[in-house]
Amino acid sequence: MKLTRRQLAALVAPAAVLAPADVLAQTQPAAAPGAPQDPLAAAKARIQSTSDALAKLDVPMSTEPAFQFRS
Repeated sequence: MKLTRRQLAALVAPAAVLAPADVLAQTQPAAAPGAPQDPLAAAKARIQSTSDALAKLDVPMSTEPAFQFRS
């Protein structure tokens, strides 16, 4: 029996609507302990830590590719 994506969605959609709220809450990933609740603050912290790690590396000029920006 072949099912198209639309037919499969039509079969699965009622199950998602009728599922109790506690079942849906269990499927949500839990926040990592100690992680900031604000996504913007988390992104800024990730960028800062990555920037600090890259600043510690010493890259010789010969490994950097030559390129030109043209408009």
